[in-house]
Amino acid sequence: MSSEASVVPRRQLFIDGEWKEPVLGGGSLSSIPPQKASSVGTSLIDLEAAAAAARTSRVLVLMNWDVPAGTAEDVDLAVSAARRAFSRNKGRDWSRASGSHRAKFLRGIAVKITERRDELAKLEALDCGKPSDEAAWDIDDVAACFEYYADLGEALDGKQKAPISLPMQTFKSHVLKEPIGVVGLITPWNYPLLMAAWKVAPALAAGCTAVLKPSELASVTCLELADVCKEVGLPAGVLNIVTGLGPDAGAPLASHPQVDKIAFTGSTETGRKIMISVSQMIKPVSLELGGKSPIIVFEDVDIDKAVEWALFGCFWTNGQICSATSRLLLHENIADEFLKKMCRWAANIKVSDPLEEGCRLGPVVSQGQYEKIKKHILTAKNEGATILYGGARPQHLDKGFFIQPTIITNVETSMQIWKEEVFGPVLCVKTFRTEEEAVDLANDTQYGLAGAVLSKDPDRCSRLTEEIQAGIVWVNCSQPCFCQAPWGGNKRSGFGRELGNGLGLDNYLTVKQVTQYISDDPWVGTAIRQSCKSQTWMTPRTLLAPTKLGIAPFLKAC
Repeated sequence: MSSEASVVPRRQLFIDGEWKEPVLGGGSLSSIPPQKASSVGTSLIDLEAAAAAARTSRVLVLMNWDVPAGTAEDVDLAVSAARRAFSRNKGRDWSRASGSHRAKFLRGIAVKITERRDELAKLEALDCGKPSDEAAWDIDDVAACFEYYADLGEALDGKQKAPISLPMQTFKSHVLKEPIGVVGLITPWNYPLLMAAWKVAPALAAGCTAVLKPSELASVTCLELADVCKEVGLPAGVLNIVTGLGPDAGAPLASHPQVDKIAFTGSTETGRKIMISVSQMIKPVSLELGGKSPIIVFEDVDIDKAVEWALFGCFWTNGQICSATSRLLLHENIADEFLKKMCRWAANIKVSDPLEEGCRLGPVVSQGQYEKIKKHILTAKNEGATILYGGARPQHLDKGFFIQPTIITNVETSMQIWKEEVFGPVLCVKTFRTEEEAVDLANDTQYGLAGAVLSKDPDRCSRLTEEIQAGIVWVNCSQPCFCQAPWGGNKRSGFGRELGNGLGLDNYLTVKQVTQYISDDPWVGTAIRQSCKSQTWMTPRTLLAPTKLGIAPFLKAC
């Protein structure tokens, strides 16, 4: 199907339940789809220069459909709307409403997402360049994510006031889990709507209100989420969506004093800036950042199956995935055969317009990303690595930000291609002799998001799941992701967990301890009897704080 056959809806910012033009005159972000760009590297506007111009003119040429360019003024309006929605009717309308009440809206969103699956998948493929089949699977996952958190939010009702066992019978205690407040959600361009769902769904299920700032490179489907929210009658201000450039909209959101938490998925460098910003206000933050994940392949594998997983693990989503297993560690006994088969398989990957049937590798998202990937490949070659396969534009595609699936060998650990995240269809390969060497190579990275081990030896796999320093480890596979399993990394891949049975929801909840004195006896006497009976001693601070009577009554009683 042709890209031109699709119509991209024109939307404005979504603030307080309504479409609103940006405060500073209705500026917009606009461009051509990544698969249709022509004169790559010459006539297209350079992203950084265009971004600088946009900060003064409020117009940025990025795509051939318009996305509103929000600024700090729009963020202020959105945060104010979210704050009002959080406290409306003393919270009874949303933040203090039952989980089952909020779950109805989440399920409504899931239904509408499913109804619009084909339309949303097409828009996603057009906007970020991923194959339409993958985009459709993403939309299925979006609906499933809202359903999942609807269930968890509903279950939260039954977990409130969970009793705490105490050593003194004169007290009873319980825990309340309450929404953390107004949250700022900043999401990337590789999974535009799905990454938004990973944050929006648990935030709303918890009772938070939110301001979502999608990537300026792929905002279209997030604005369609706003349209879905209008359809299901989500209360005004519960979810607000401000599109725009990072410095103009993302940074003001991260530093806004009325935002109670920031959740961010994106680059490590931007995550560092957000940490600095929120630290000034001692504000909680969760970060899912970059990765340079290893996939270790031992000599006992079925080579055909292992080749398939190795290719899938790196080239899925056009290689633009934070958890990509982009460092292939091959046992030296099978390296030659493995690499020959891998190159043959790579040659059969269909690189095309993402809406074309059978596409398995589309264009990368932007000219800036295209040039960055090409520079990584050139640097690897200049440092002495071998471009075993790919490394250039496919000959049959003279337009668009297309790069062949690329396999690089003879890689040393000192090379840039080994150390730095490429975020494109580039796989670097290194061989090993022993299990110990493989583990050392796998952990030789500043990142710690994911890792994979492929072997028929279950004991070996078990050992490596413990030894690989990452938040996610896959055994005999790469890249599976389920709402029920926690997602997040270690080291410079960030901290905090999304998804998972309760962990993702807990990101947006604060815990309150409630303790009640239930005895009719005076506190001092009760405390003394309890303490002497259990042969434990109340500390002077514990005893004196509520009574102000001094320690004499305690000594006399004992």
